[in-house]
Amino acid sequence: MNDLIGRVFSFESHVFPNQSALYNRLASDGQSPKALMISCADSRIVPEHIMQADPGDLFVCRNAGNIVPPHATQNGGVTSTVEYAVMVLGVRDIIVCGHSDCGAMKALSTNADLSAMPNVAAWLRHSHAAQKVCRESYPADLSDAEKLRNMALENVVVQLAHLRTHPSVASGIARGEIALHGWYVDIHAGQVLGLDGETGRFLPLREGQPLPVALPHAKRLAVDIAYAQAAE
Repeated sequence: MNDLIGRVFSFESHVFPNQSALYNRLASDGQSPKALMISCADSRIVPEHIMQADPGDLFVCRNAGNIVPPHATQNGGVTSTVEYAVMVLGVRDIIVCGHSDCGAMKALSTNADLSAMPNVAAWLRHSHAAQKVCRESYPADLSDAEKLRNMALENVVVQLAHLRTHPSVASGIARGEIALHGWYVDIHAGQVLGLDGETGRFLPLREGQPLPVALPHAKRLAVDIAYAQAAE
């Protein structure tokens, strides 16, 4: 802890002076982050570090298992963060980011006894769909490492589906103003995979190649407005 405190002193004396213009602009003009990232609270995953982001670039929400509960009437931290990011900050890209060796996903893939942690057990119910997919749609003889990886990847897919139940997100998607991204960080390989919405597979993010996007920016209205107006 003393080491961390020492870094605070270093921020004030070394980091801030070198970026004072940036901080002054952010303090005066407010924030306009380029994306919302919903990532795991795991200390090994630092969204700003992974994306090499400057202060003001990212709006970040972290929790155990990078979970997005389906929209409900009761208030919640993730729900409020998503709503604020979309409706106030005007974020146009939302990233759900999972990772390798995730403790939350490990609990699900091993059917761990969580009776002593009822709040954790209740939280992970939002990932039960991913657990059921892995249990019933993948071979039973996979290694523990393969089961854990599959769980983390399928969990990203499930949380993206939950994200679309949030009214602010659904409306933004319909207008073509919001794109969704599903990422997976392999800590051991230092590699980031992105969900390709067309194939449903996770592909490596590579410089100079098209970025895999789960749901690109595009208007998605169920009714052709021009046709509906003409019919009237």
